[in-house]
Amino acid sequence: MTETTRQTLRDSATMRWIALLLLALGMFCAYIFMDILSPIKDLMESTRGWDSKAFGTMQGSETFLNVFVFFLIFAGIILDKMGVRFTAVLSGAVMLVGGIIKYMAISEAFIGSNAEVWFTEHLNWHTGVGFIDDILPFYHGMPASAKVAAMGFMIFGCGAEMAGITVSRGIVKWFKGRETALAMGSEMALARLGVATCMIFSPYFAKLGGVIDVSRSVAFGVVLLCIALIMFITYFFMDRKLDEQTGEAEEKEDPFRVKDIGKILSSLGFWLVALLCVLYYSAIFPFQKYAVNMLQCNLTLTVPAEGSFWAGESVTIIQYLIMLVVAACAFSSNFIKNNKALKAGLMAMAVVALVVYCVMGFNRGTAETIFAVFPLLAVAITPILGNYVDHKGKAASMLLIGSMLLVICHLTFAFVLPMFKGSAVGGTIVAYVTILVLGASFSLVPAALWPSVPKLVDEKIIGSAYALIFWIQNIGLWLFPILIGNVLSRTNAPGTPPDQLNYTWALVMLACLGVAAMLIGLYLKVVDKKKHLRLEEPNIVQE
Repeated sequence: MTETTRQTLRDSATMRWIALLLLALGMFCAYIFMDILSPIKDLMESTRGWDSKAFGTMQGSETFLNVFVFFLIFAGIILDKMGVRFTAVLSGAVMLVGGIIKYMAISEAFIGSNAEVWFTEHLNWHTGVGFIDDILPFYHGMPASAKVAAMGFMIFGCGAEMAGITVSRGIVKWFKGRETALAMGSEMALARLGVATCMIFSPYFAKLGGVIDVSRSVAFGVVLLCIALIMFITYFFMDRKLDEQTGEAEEKEDPFRVKDIGKILSSLGFWLVALLCVLYYSAIFPFQKYAVNMLQCNLTLTVPAEGSFWAGESVTIIQYLIMLVVAACAFSSNFIKNNKALKAGLMAMAVVALVVYCVMGFNRGTAETIFAVFPLLAVAITPILGNYVDHKGKAASMLLIGSMLLVICHLTFAFVLPMFKGSAVGGTIVAYVTILVLGASFSLVPAALWPSVPKLVDEKIIGSAYALIFWIQNIGLWLFPILIGNVLSRTNAPGTPPDQLNYTWALVMLACLGVAAMLIGLYLKVVDKKKHLRLEEPNIVQE
């Protein structure tokens, strides 16, 4: 039996990490499309008439069906009954359909079409109750293109969140009993490079050739969703081969039962992790959608001279390549164990490349290239943190520290950064440091949170457990982009230029979420110690 086990794909480190790479590349593409319009919020206002409320409502629509039609719960059931590979391919196909609809809404062909007229006259929902009207997926006066884009984004969101729980389950399947947290941390690090890629290339395609066309950015995202589907299909065959070797069946022997959800919900540890998740992620992902515009409003950016190298299109490619050097060197250094000189050399190269990248971002004078450093520190330290959780534990402590850093960063954006308005160098330095620290926080929490879930529920219902956490998380991801948009609309005078908005109260709201997450993290440590949830214990148990 031992001999048979050694011959499976799962017991080959190379094959395990290839499977992880396929899943991570799929999520990398999904992350790009998720925020494809975030760095061009100002262009959406000038070319499509989207104000902050329309932009926020469209962005919040991504999780609407997951929350109110309980699609994520159904996704968890599908995952438990049909298995990882089927659900992965299904999620890729759903994402692509939603992406195509969103592209059609943003395209030039939509302007002046019969579809635009119809959507302008319909879906003008109005209850007369202020708060309810503020959080509806459509509202009276919402641009038709934003309505259709919201519909496409809803469908995309179903596929993206299904992919999220599927990837987590797939990693547990391939890495259980091995380097689970390291694998999850590595997947998150690679996938989140999509955020930086989006920030750099979405404005690049929108402004390509000196002619502004926001639909090119969305088309770029749709092409990447096609690639994501190909990655998941490739994983399908690899995963099927593994099951043929092990004799495992994708379908569960025990059918899904409603009482399984009851088992999950009866766990106090599960609820604390889920609440911390929704509070933390609600202060991160909705912020990403407004971060570039926030920087545009709070930084004094020096616009390069027309025709100069810094104003050209080639500098975008060069800067992105330098960013990849930062990511590749920092990430690969985590896997160098016996050669300290090589490890130090890679880290030194990553630091030098990061400095070069930041200088280029300053010289280009664009907020999106400044915010693109957000995931770079995460790429460097997420695998380290995952490896630490695998071998040393302390997941609950890391959740608490990550929440504390989140609060500090949002308060810095709210009150410290505006003090440097007028100082191009000072403001940019504060922005870079704060964004990098926020990226570190974004590493601490996910690297500790997701590998902790298998400790709280039975393996047979882990897909449903992930689905429930994602569903609870999606409530925040639906609500807070909308709330940020409404806060901006209500705390700024009508007609305020998109680069002069006051973001103070929106950022304070996000900081309050971080404070609540800190309190949950403190209580989780107490519960873990009292109920022996093993969250502070390592994932890999030494024999």
